[in-house]
Amino acid sequence: MSLHSYDIKVMLNQSPEVLERVLRVARHRGFKIELMDWKSASGELLLTVSSARQLHLLSKQLEKLFDVSSVEEL
Repeated sequence: MSLHSYDIKVMLNQSPEVLERVLRVARHRGFKIELMDWKSASGELLLTVSSARQLHLLSKQLEKLFDVSSVEEL
């Protein structure tokens, strides 16, 4: 299986635990965080992830989180 690298932008509501939830979902879905850029003031989280799995498996789960307002595959 070959690993693929993906970029994703997640817009988050301000909540103390929201970042932890996003990282937990990524780990549980089999994605490794390669790069993370967190802009807490705007709630924007840019992630570069790698996995042998397809990105939609992660983005669909992130969209279900209460504090996630949008997910965009870049």
